Amino acid sequence: MATSERAEKAVALKRSGYNCCQAVAMALADDTGLTPEQLAQLGAGFGGGMGTMENTCGALVGAAMAAGMKTQGSGSMRYTRMISGAFKRDCGALLCKELKGRDTGKVLCPCDDCVRNAVLAYEEIMALL
Repeated sequence: MATSERAEKAVALKRSGYNCCQAVAMALADDTGLTPEQLAQLGAGFGGGMGTMENTCGALVGAAMAAGMKTQGSGSMRYTRMISGAFKRDCGALLCKELKGRDTGKVLCPCDDCVRNAVLAYEEIMALL
């Protein structure tokens, strides 16, 4: 599946009711060896910035989970750091509350764009493998 198709699939999953983490992880299922259903279960607690605590964006967590599965854990921290850098470059922040402008009133990146950009960042970095 092309990168743009994966990104739009993630957005469609988000719009259909999955949280940001689930949507990204499920869109990347073919890279993980897990089913979309298993990824939905794994990602269930990571919406709203890690369990609705407004911390690390769930979309980014979904991309990191997929990277860990794709690399079988080898170098996952390095790839996650690189994916995070690309995500921050494109979205402006890593924390859900900052992305949503909770304290500033200025939304840096809506959820659909966070989901889209997490997939794009994943694809950008995983292409380096």
